Amino acid sequence: MTTAVIIPCRYASTRFAGKPLVVFEGRPIIAHVCQRVARAAGVDLVAVATDDQRIARAVKDFGGQVIMTDAACRSGTDRVAEAADRLNLKDGDIVVNVQGDQPAVAPESLTAVIAPLTADPAVEMTTLAFPIADPAEIFHPKDVKVVFDQQGDAIYFSRAPIPFARDGAWRFEARDGDCALHFNGAAGFVAFKHLGVYAFRKSFLDTYRRLPPGRLEEMEKLEQLRVLEHGFRIRVVVTEHDSPEIDCPEDLERLQRHRLKES
Repeated sequence: MTTAVIIPCRYASTRFAGKPLVVFEGRPIIAHVCQRVARAAGVDLVAVATDDQRIARAVKDFGGQVIMTDAACRSGTDRVAEAADRLNLKDGDIVVNVQGDQPAVAPESLTAVIAPLTADPAVEMTTLAFPIADPAEIFHPKDVKVVFDQQGDAIYFSRAPIPFARDGAWRFEARDGDCALHFNGAAGFVAFKHLGVYAFRKSFLDTYRRLPPGRLEEMEKLEQLRVLEHGFRIRVVVTEHDSPEIDCPEDLERLQRHRLKES
């Protein structure tokens, strides 16, 4: 069984065009992503899937592997699926989708998101969640929230605060060096942020790409909702490592603060 990390990477972005090539700490953002995921235990290969020659050249310059994909791909996951075909991956192989704007992704998180697929043949897709430590993130629409059931399978993802605290309030709590938001009305209830890392069996990735877009997916602009709308499950893996995404130029400062905290 092969485990491949495929990083979908576009040049165009409404809020931050060309962000994969922005230089941070002496290297392009996409170089940071590739080098971090390559350190994850259990990963056999790493490739960038793009339709842009500028990104392709940059990846080749630092020795990375590039898969050129169709510019008409409707989502990052569709781009990953096309790249998996071009790599001749088999149905039983594992494909990990890491966004090209996550230069702080932790190798340990990738190992963790792969683990349910190798341990349980009934699990077809997994993703990551992180306990929200910044109160602003539960209300900011660019920080996606997730709730999951007692088996760890996702119930819903949203840009809105979920669950909504009707009769209580969220409180910020620090304990033993860790921070999280807790709901006063439910002991031990923690708010979770979704991190844009997914792992699939190759066979399920092929199923996913054939699904028509869902209404909730279109409303929230969250492609993972397509899976839930069509009745499939996503196993959520909670990680202790945050992975700030670079959505706009201001996020570079957020990334710098995260790196200082890491060190």
